[in-house]
Amino acid sequence: VQLQASGGGWVQAGGPLRLSCAASGGTFSMYAMGWFRQAPGKEREFVAAISRSGGSTEYGDSTKGRFTISRDNRKNMVYLQMSSLKPEDTAVYYCAAAYSITAATALELYKFWGQGTQVTVSS
Repeated sequence: VQLQASGGGWVQAGGPLRLSCAASGGTFSMYAMGWFRQAPGKEREFVAAISRSGGSTEYGDSTKGRFTISRDNRKNMVYLQMSSLKPEDTAVYYCAAAYSITAATALELYKFWGQGTQVTVSS
């Protein structure tokens, strides 16, 4: 499956931003989907994940309560709605797909990755 993330950009602290990820070349509903991020000099960090059906979600400790992941299996899309953004949310955000029924949180379970989209939060 090929993944294309979009929607990144510059936003002021406290503002919202929505990321999208379009999937192609595979059976989208067979994959759990996740969002990860990587800031300069830091390891890639788990942000959010959603199960194949969309019925369950998981969030990283730093994003819980502020970010919402969702998917539309008819459109082969996954979204990350971000709110109350902070400067420390600045990173390249990646969408990824995993062979998992549940909302997988472990990076090593994700076999397919998009190219990343930059999010910059200004204080």
